[in-house]
Amino acid sequence: MILSGKEILSNLGTRIVIDPFREEHLNSNSYDLTLHHELLLYEEVVLDMRKPNRVRRLVIPEDGLVLTPNQLYLGRTIERTETYGLVPMIEGRSSVGRLGLFVHVTAGFGDVGFRGYWTLEMFAVQPIRIYPGVAICQIFYHEIRGEHEEYRNGKYQDNKDIQPSLLFQELDPGLCKRPRVRLPFGIEESHG
Repeated sequence: MILSGKEILSNLGTRIVIDPFREEHLNSNSYDLTLHHELLLYEEVVLDMRKPNRVRRLVIPEDGLVLTPNQLYLGRTIERTETYGLVPMIEGRSSVGRLGLFVHVTAGFGDVGFRGYWTLEMFAVQPIRIYPGVAICQIFYHEIRGEHEEYRNGKYQDNKDIQPSLLFQELDPGLCKRPRVRLPFGIEESHG
């Protein structure tokens, strides 16, 4: 069963945390999440599942940034969410989808107990100009039946920023180095 907008509102502060929360973003059965002003772009020509892949950071200016087709952009929501006893999911807004912008390639499914920002795997069908702060996707909540354990210590739990793939940690647990993010002026930082 999917929670209604009124049920989302009544669970705020207990089973659902959305920070910041703006009531005008509440819909009949979902809540609109907005796009942060930064993106990550993989620098590798061939991405390797077994290794941390280099990424660089892009800033979306107020006058927008044009995304090009056949390129994966990783973004994140402005909102940080926490969900307890419910299954959170995100989907693109229909108005965004009608412009040919996918906001997640396959990963719209969240875990019970997830805490953090939502990383968006953005892919454009044709060139599209995007803007920071735009309502980019919507979160909705399913009730869960039966005994369950909440997601507690996963590799994306309590993230602070956009999360590149950390699949390499599962495939080669000895290689738990974080991907390097290229910042302006050629400085790199460990990102996790």
